[in-house]
Formats: sequence, structure tokens, C-alpha cells
Amino acid sequence: MYFHDKRLQYPVKVDNPDPVYARALQQAIGGIEGEIRVCLQYFFQAWGARGPSKYRDLLLETATEELGHIEMLATAVAMNLEGAPISEKEEVAKDPIDGAVLNGMNFRHILSTGLAALPVNADGVPFDTSHVYASGNLAADMFANVTAESTGRTLAVRLYNMTDDPGMKDMWKFLIARDTMHQQQWLAAIEDMGGIEKMMPIPNSFDQAEENQDVNYTFMGTSRDGSEPVQGRWSSGKSMDGRAEFKSEAMEPKGEEPKLSPPKPGGGAQKEQMSMVQQGVEIAKNALS
Repeated sequence: MYFHDKRLQYPVKVDNPDPVYARALQQAIGGIEGEIRVCLQYFFQAWGARGPSKYRDLLLETATEELGHIEMLATAVAMNLEGAPISEKEEVAKDPIDGAVLNGMNFRHILSTGLAALPVNADGVPFDTSHVYASGNLAADMFANVTAESTGRTLAVRLYNMTDDPGMKDMWKFLIARDTMHQQQWLAAIEDMGGIEKMMPIPNSFDQAEENQDVNYTFMGTSRDGSEPVQGRWSSGKSMDGRAEFKSEAMEPKGEEPKLSPPKPGGGAQKEQMSMVQQGVEIAKNALS
């Protein structure tokens, strides 16, 4: 169950409305780096979380906060659209050289919402949940959450740098700070679960003795010119989980060239494919006779 307070989590003020900036703000709402994404990601991770309840509660608290961030950003979009022209005729009459409609305003802010936000990205593409990750493995999910908050904070910094509006900059200072905390809390949750050495590889419930021991800590280079694979922390020294030593080698094919079975009659293959198969059968028969 959820409760709502009509007051925003943090003040949203716009000193100089900018309809083009309203379009940019849509990326923080419905983009793959945006607040709808992390909100749904944390909710679905929580709703499927098994094990200690504290991790479920942590996810639910943060997901609910993200709803408040969507509310803030939708309010910011609407405020940036106040006074925006609602037709090209009005726009040209006001400013024939540098108008919002002619220079990048999202037409759907006029046509679909009457100057309000949408659940879309900056290009108007609806959010489709394809970047919502909820695996049922808490460790994997926490790493995914660190990545989500990192890309979200990167977007927030770019949007901060795109505007000179004091109110918008103040809002972003708050949201960027919350992204900082969310990165830290997911990393802290990883440590709370035992840290990298204990929880890796994910899932750590699989018996590593069943892995192919020749390649499970080997970095493989794919160059065919004989050069050494690129070297770094990943190619030598103790592995990150402390269980083995990294090594590197050039990748060599260990399998065989795939040979598929002949096309089935009635399967829609070409006659030429069938005749090639028949030729192969005849060659084999002749070789055996």
C-alpha cells in the first residue's frame, strides 16, 4: 500500500520557462536512464525478493521515492511549458527567427497533453520497460541498480549543464545528490551481503567445481595476428573473488564446423537445397560401394 502527500519531495521552480528544455527533461522521465525505469526496476525487484526482508524494504523505500522524482520532473516539464505557443502561427507572430515550436519543442506537448509531461523520452518514444531488470538474484539486481543510478546521474549532470535557469539548477542539485546516495546504498547492500569475494561469481549457489576449470578465470584475446591479448588487472594476478589467478591466452577454436541436417520435405526449402543434399547422398553411396 502507498500513501501520497500532495507536496513535492523538493521544491520545483522555473524562473524562465523553456519549452525546448521541457523536451530534454522528458529523457529523465521516460528515457532508458530515467526515473520511470528505476522506479519500476526497484518495485519489481522488491515484489519478487526472497530472503531477508531488509533488502525488500530497502528496494520498496527507494522505488517509492523514485515515484516522487517522476512527480517532480513532470511538474518541471509543465512549468517549462507555461506560456508556450500552441500553434506555429502564434509562434511566428511572436518570434519569427528563434521560436520554440520551430526549434525543437515536442509537438505532443501541444497536441496530446495540453502542455504537460508524457511517459516518453526526449524523442517522444514511449517507455516500454525493456530496461527494467529484476532477476530474482539480489546480488545481480544490486549491481544492476548501481549501473542504473550511474547512468541516471550522468544524464542528470548533462541536464544540469544544459540550463541556466536557477530553479532548474537547484532541482538538479537535489536529484543529483539523491543519485549519489542511491549509488552508495546499493554498493553498501552488496557489502552487507558479504562483498564481492563472498558473493561472486553470481549466482554463488552454483558449485564452481562443475565449471570448466581451464577457462573460468582466463581472459581471451580474439585477434588473429598473433598479438598478445590486451593486458590489465583482468589478465594477471588474483581474481576478484580471491579464488584463482587470472591468466590470458589467444582464443583458438576448439569446436568443429557446424553441419546441419538436411531440409525436411515440405519445410519450404529450395529445390536446389534438396538437390545438393541428394548429391551428397549419392557421393557417399559411391564412396562406400
